[in-house]
Amino acid sequence: MILRLATLQKGTSARINAPKRLLIQQSRAFTSIDDPAFRAHSTAVTDNTSSEYRSWQASQNIDIQRVTQTAMVHELTQQVSRSIENVVPWFLNTMPAPYFRQVPESFRLDHIKAISAIKDASMDMHMNLKTHLPDGRQVLTFIRPGTMPGLLLNMIKELPFNQRSEEYMPLSRIQIYSAEDDSMSLNLFVYGEESKHQTDVTLTGSQILEYAQQVMDGSLPPQDEYGRPNPKPNNSFERDNLIKHMEKCSESYILRSDPRRFLSQMQLFEKVSGSDNISVSTEYSYLDENNDEHYWIDIALANTLPHYALEQTTKLLFLHSFDVMRAHLDNVSDGDNGTITLLRMLVTPVNGAKGNEATFNLLQQELKRCKWLNDSTMELVFETHPWLGVRRGEIITAMAAIMHPIMSKQNAIAFSKGNILETITKDRYIKHAAAIVDLFLERFNPKGPLSDDELEAKSKELLSIIDNEVEDTSAQALLTKMIDIVKHTLRTNIYMNNRYALGLRLDPKIMSSEDEVPRETPYGVIFVHGRRFDGYHTRFRDIARGGMRLVTPASPEQYALESAHQYEECYGLAFAQQLKNKDIPEGGSKAVVLIDNIGMSETGKDFVMRKSVKAFTDTILDLIVDTEETREEVVDFVGKKEVLYLGPDEQVTPEDINWVIKRAKQRGYDTPAAFMSSKPRAGINHKEYGVTSEGVNVYLDVALRHVLKIDPKQESFSIKITGGPDGDVAGNELKILAREYGDNAKVVGIADGTGCAEDPNGLAWDELLRLVNDNLPIDQFNPSKLGEGGAVHTVDTEEGVKARNSMHNRVQADAFIPAGGRPNTINIHNYKHFLNPDGSPSAPLIVEGANLFVTDEARQLLFEEAGVVIVKDSSANKCGVITSSYEICAAMMLSEEEFFDNKDQIVSEVLNKLHNYAQLEAELLFREFETYGGSLPQLSKIVSDAVNAATDSLSFALESFSAEDKEKLLPLFRFHLPQTMADMSFDKVHERVPAQYISNAIASCLASKLVYKEGTKFVNTLPKEKLASVALRYVEAEHQIASLKIALEGTEMPEKEKESILKLLEAGGARTTLGVF
Repeated sequence: MILRLATLQKGTSARINAPKRLLIQQSRAFTSIDDPAFRAHSTAVTDNTSSEYRSWQASQNIDIQRVTQTAMVHELTQQVSRSIENVVPWFLNTMPAPYFRQVPESFRLDHIKAISAIKDASMDMHMNLKTHLPDGRQVLTFIRPGTMPGLLLNMIKELPFNQRSEEYMPLSRIQIYSAEDDSMSLNLFVYGEESKHQTDVTLTGSQILEYAQQVMDGSLPPQDEYGRPNPKPNNSFERDNLIKHMEKCSESYILRSDPRRFLSQMQLFEKVSGSDNISVSTEYSYLDENNDEHYWIDIALANTLPHYALEQTTKLLFLHSFDVMRAHLDNVSDGDNGTITLLRMLVTPVNGAKGNEATFNLLQQELKRCKWLNDSTMELVFETHPWLGVRRGEIITAMAAIMHPIMSKQNAIAFSKGNILETITKDRYIKHAAAIVDLFLERFNPKGPLSDDELEAKSKELLSIIDNEVEDTSAQALLTKMIDIVKHTLRTNIYMNNRYALGLRLDPKIMSSEDEVPRETPYGVIFVHGRRFDGYHTRFRDIARGGMRLVTPASPEQYALESAHQYEECYGLAFAQQLKNKDIPEGGSKAVVLIDNIGMSETGKDFVMRKSVKAFTDTILDLIVDTEETREEVVDFVGKKEVLYLGPDEQVTPEDINWVIKRAKQRGYDTPAAFMSSKPRAGINHKEYGVTSEGVNVYLDVALRHVLKIDPKQESFSIKITGGPDGDVAGNELKILAREYGDNAKVVGIADGTGCAEDPNGLAWDELLRLVNDNLPIDQFNPSKLGEGGAVHTVDTEEGVKARNSMHNRVQADAFIPAGGRPNTINIHNYKHFLNPDGSPSAPLIVEGANLFVTDEARQLLFEEAGVVIVKDSSANKCGVITSSYEICAAMMLSEEEFFDNKDQIVSEVLNKLHNYAQLEAELLFREFETYGGSLPQLSKIVSDAVNAATDSLSFALESFSAEDKEKLLPLFRFHLPQTMADMSFDKVHERVPAQYISNAIASCLASKLVYKEGTKFVNTLPKEKLASVALRYVEAEHQIASLKIALEGTEMPEKEKESILKLLEAGGARTTLGVF
């Protein structure tokens, strides 16, 4: 390359179209560039005996040719030598001292060669070098002319690697340098993790250990030679602790670090270790005799993508008019918590900026936010409207996200997510949006929040301005809705310094549209806006429990659709949960987190999902924990403490569960172990114990007896199932069918994601159980085990796909259990496929083990047109949520060790409780179905509504009860619990369980007892205002009846008569005592 470049005379680079940028591939050695622009002008000679003519050769005399070649080589060598002789002194004098201390000699030589080549060719100082290190890492060196502000940011944007690639390597180190004469910037970016070697850190880190020892024994003066304060003694600097920390660090980081810097960064590391937090420190620095303003900014970022952290930090510094003169990036292991990125930047203010305390306080606050900001927010505050600032920009993008599911119902195109944000951030309207955001900030300013009257007055002012100045009806509607959001926000964490995302506790009324059909309003809605995700948590009671699911669309189009109906999905799932949760203290809730990881590698997708779980749940904790921090920084217009519990749903991992529980404890949640159910060690694994399927089978058993008049213990019956043998509900249902009924149960069809297996005589039980026990899907069914007419279809053929998709409709059976499959599989458009040509159903009974497999409309039409009896999901699969509630109780009342030591007995008792709750409701459903008629799904909802209404009335009444009166009702809660759990800890129930939860438990236990015993008609005909008093009298009447039964047992009378009287007392004694019929 040097030979070719040396042939160019000064000023000729433009004439021959030589490239301005050179990409030099290195492997610890300088190699040539093969650019067509040079081929016609210079080509090295490799064979001087060739007869091929060259334009610079004398054609007749070989000696003349040889002399010419030698002379040319000599001249070029001298020219290169002169160029290097000029470059080396300049390079040595102008590059800062840390460059020579921190960059290896081989790299420095490569840099000098490259710069010499550029200068010799009279080209711009613009070059990229790429080096492959022996351990697989890559080093990109960017050389650019000048040191103008924003130059580093532009370089970072050019970096070619990102987390979307399967070949992605993390940015593991950066070294940023500026020539002291401002002629160029030279920056190194290292990708890939440094290989770990068994090195003795006491040797590589000897200077650090020696310095730390001086700190600890107090032999250092208060300040060093530059006037910087020396560190104060700290336990972390003890030799053993320091060695332990250095063993986490790369060898190069230890060797390159100044001891004082290393200890300072270690302290930042410890502040964020084990968390996902960010810690920032700033320090004044004098670099030259002119006393120019220079500042060191040190940042520790736990669990972040280094490339992203560097880019966002640099953007923010540029926005605040700080130029980065020097920078270092290193990653240090944080064990199971991942890695911590350490950034150190030397900055100087430009364009009239000042490095005062107020500036750095704002900068530190916004640096902490950068890690968690969404791309739309970053674009808004860094590019479109930098004057907004990070906080205001974040609120604007959050409000845009909230408005999407509300406004899109009016006009899906005009109010698409992109159009909403684009409209409110247009130059014509952004000042109005900013004014609304300022109103939001005033309302929740902990130093002086706006009162309701002040809020109303200022809202009217803004509405008047918008009405006068905004003519576009869409913009006016959106800005008005933004004001509504301010007025309907009851809590926010906007002023919390270390928050992960922006959270708003909303009055649920804001989520309703004026033209929608009236429906039950939730108790509360929490909205969370974070980096690459938006999440809703919707609950229907003050104390509520429900799963958290992660939704990860595969395309931008799908993401837009999911965004539009995200809240509706969350509402529907929470409402379904509310119907299921009738037997437990917690109301129904659900969390739906919509995540944008489109186009990423699997590693990148997983990283974003785990981050989203952390940010979402930590933000919820911001809004519900009662700590000194939240009391100081969160303004509350809810007026009461809120209690909620989460559970795992789609794409939530055991690691997520453990992190959430650990974080709840760190944040001061009253019952952290209960904050999320299904903890791996201290939970009741639903699949392992088949808790959902145990309940499903109770309903199946009762339905077979009542609807088909089949005694499954004595008679044969056929069944078809969706969901594979390796699934939770389907797999366990197969085990239960075999356990309870043996060969009487004939499974004539099973379909899952891999295919389906069918046999009109029943699939072989030994083969089905083999698949269940080996956790295998249905396509692994051995065809040799099939009977006459049997078949296995797999989805690797078109015919197999069709067979799988239609199995639940085609195959004839006595009963159908959807135990897996997509929601709304049977709907208003295709329900007739479930019917035979003569109009009869392919199965007269459906027991819904899976949620929402059949839509409400399809359920009703199948019943009306074909008489299909359907046991609704909110009844049939409720035992899963009851189990999760028992997990919450165990987490509050027992230590993890106490639970684990008694787990087998507790689980056995839980299973008995599940059978009892399922049996009580199933008997009630079919009793009222046979007595009053109507469809079973409607009756299921009537039962849930009756229990929930009674629970609400009782909860309200209990608020006015004295502690003594509540204590009399406490046995109801004790009886609800598994006996072992109650025996071990119920004497400490008031210490370990929130009073609010105890009240809810008493209310729900009494309400379900009343409904299951006396029926829905009895409860629903009672005036609401009298329901609670009647229920409490009912408890007293039950005590009286119990006393009578005991007395009757001791009397002398014929056993037959005694038994009849006891049955009458049991059946209606309490109700008769009340005189309510």
